[in-house]
Amino acid sequence: MSEAMQAAAPVLELRGISKQFPGVKALSDVGLKLYAGEVHTLMGQNGAGKSTLIKVLTGVYAPDSGTIVMEGQEIRPGSTQDAQRLGISTVYQEVNLCPNLSVAENIFIGRYPRKFGMVDWAGMRAQAAVLLEQLEVRIDVRALLASFPLAIQQMVAISRALNISARVLILDEPTSSLDEAEVQLLFRVLRKLRDQGMAILFVTHFLDQTYAISDRITVMRNGEREGEYACAELSRLALVNKMVGAPDASEHPAEMVHASAAQAAPATLLQARGLGRKGALAPLDLDIRAGEMLGLCGLLGSGRTEVARLLFGADKADSGTIRIGERSHPFGSPRDAIEAGIGFCSEDRKHEGAILELSVRENMILALQARAGMLRAIPLRQQQALAQDYVRWLGIKTADIETPIGSLSGGNQQKVLLARWLVTAPAMLILDEPTRGIDVRAKQEIMDYVSGLCRKGMAILFISSELPEVLRCSDRLVVLRDRKACGEYQRGELDDTSVLQVIAGETA
Repeated sequence: MSEAMQAAAPVLELRGISKQFPGVKALSDVGLKLYAGEVHTLMGQNGAGKSTLIKVLTGVYAPDSGTIVMEGQEIRPGSTQDAQRLGISTVYQEVNLCPNLSVAENIFIGRYPRKFGMVDWAGMRAQAAVLLEQLEVRIDVRALLASFPLAIQQMVAISRALNISARVLILDEPTSSLDEAEVQLLFRVLRKLRDQGMAILFVTHFLDQTYAISDRITVMRNGEREGEYACAELSRLALVNKMVGAPDASEHPAEMVHASAAQAAPATLLQARGLGRKGALAPLDLDIRAGEMLGLCGLLGSGRTEVARLLFGADKADSGTIRIGERSHPFGSPRDAIEAGIGFCSEDRKHEGAILELSVRENMILALQARAGMLRAIPLRQQQALAQDYVRWLGIKTADIETPIGSLSGGNQQKVLLARWLVTAPAMLILDEPTRGIDVRAKQEIMDYVSGLCRKGMAILFISSELPEVLRCSDRLVVLRDRKACGEYQRGELDDTSVLQVIAGETA
């Protein structure tokens, strides 16, 4: 940002913004300044408060305290429509347009130009073409939006934002489903808009993209603003440290601690080669061994969950192979993975894990019933015996196995979901953030039990945002950065300092 811009008043300023939900303080005294002619990137781990801040800014939530000032005037947007009328437009990760309408119709939804009381279709199409031309997009605006790739759909969303005279453009994770060429197209457009005087707030988890497009960076952590920095003056390692809350001493490289003695590698259970999905994960190679815990490490958005979903068949890979033993397994669905002996505890416990209205027993036997098929019902007595055994073995605190799982604590819900997969006797278990949102004692109980399974020969793929936890528990560690694998390390080869350097890309 130039000295002239620094001297100018911000287009938009948030002062002392706080927001609390029942039992959770999402934002605490947060400030943010957006200037014309710059790209300002908002960074932070999951739960840092980025999404809540954007929802306050766009009128989805009303702040409990604090003010929003736009061009010198206090504003109080009460809805996204209010925010748009004030000149604040948002383009989300999931394009919120109508795929069954044409490109031109999507750009002008709710504001169709009229002539003699009728929609001016020719004029609308001509204006749509001009708007897209400004973004270097040349397409048939009469075609359905659904006929174009996601990158073009996002350009249409940006065109719509510009058409309502936006002074501030917010892009919330716009690149998470784009490939490299599509990201570069988007960045060319953002630089052009910046040079025309637009104030742009860019939200991302990707370090490379942050440094490719940003003028300034605001880091958030635990609902608070950690600080605001000029991009050119903040190293990648310093940024990672600030996001995860590492002490300043970690700025200084430390010698890596090597394992004292090499151990014989156990047999490979699953082998992935060139496994990838366009826009989600660059092709990678992965060996998962019986009786070993393989940790996946990286910032949120680095590709950890994408690896898990591809291995489980929840997402379909468009490159690479998966082999278990001597057999190739092109998993087309989670059921294929379950039949091959793989279990998966998703990070999204509420939406992809627990069915809150069902009982502890019913939640436990879902995977086993799915493997058996709907025509082979598991006898009720067998269900009850399994549920009672795992309630006892895992120390699940519940009044009864028929108690709805939604009435249990988070830690006990997580134990029920772990039991769901254990009753299938899997050869391999994928655990994506198994200890997120649960108390310290429940965390320790779950990880102790999982470590015991590993010692008995089960292969574990362990994903966690808590770096000390994944370093402590993993026999091997694969580090991911910006949807690519960037290194594999044995236990002891990385410590709390050096793992941050690898994540930041500052260690060979």
